[in-house]
Amino acid sequence: MIVAGLLVGGAAGACLRHFVDRLVQDRHRRNFPLGTLVINVSGSFLLGFLAGWAEHHGVSASWQTFGGTGITGAFTTFSTFSYDTVALAESGRWATAGRNVAFSLVFSLAGVALGLALGIHL
Repeated sequence: MIVAGLLVGGAAGACLRHFVDRLVQDRHRRNFPLGTLVINVSGSFLLGFLAGWAEHHGVSASWQTFGGTGITGAFTTFSTFSYDTVALAESGRWATAGRNVAFSLVFSLAGVALGLALGIHL
């Protein structure tokens, strides 16, 4: 059951990541990887929420694997964040690369903390 949850959740998360990235990038034509930032921040929030909910409301391991590892694991993308940051730096856009790192770190940590608090208290 856990492997099936990983497969289905992973497929759903990967498709959702592609959809959200295209939706954001098509509306935001600047040279900043906003799609990846939105994905990672919202995914951090979702993972925090699921962890808080699971910890305080008794969610089964199968559902935790499906939602946490499957969906959010496939939805969020540290590798794309890393690639985008290196590409910005290589093109001489050091300030934008630095903003990408700072925004990603601060907002993703805030997202997971907010999600965790919400998951615990609902």
